[in-house]
Amino acid sequence: MPLIPDIDEFEERAAIMEYDGGFSRSMAEDRAAQEQGFRDAAQFREALAYYLHTGRLGGWND
Repeated sequence: MPLIPDIDEFEERAAIMEYDGGFSRSMAEDRAAQEQGFRDAAQFREALAYYLHTGRLGGWND
């Protein structure tokens, strides 16, 4: 089953971890992506870009 990138959830969780949790922005984004099942923020963004470009989920990591 392909992972579904949720940009709103990603941004909200990263902001909370950065400002309330004291994480660096990079670490907060990685953690927010991991909460959605992605390896890191880079993989999350790759999946999101693929979805926005093609309108399909999955296939971005093939």
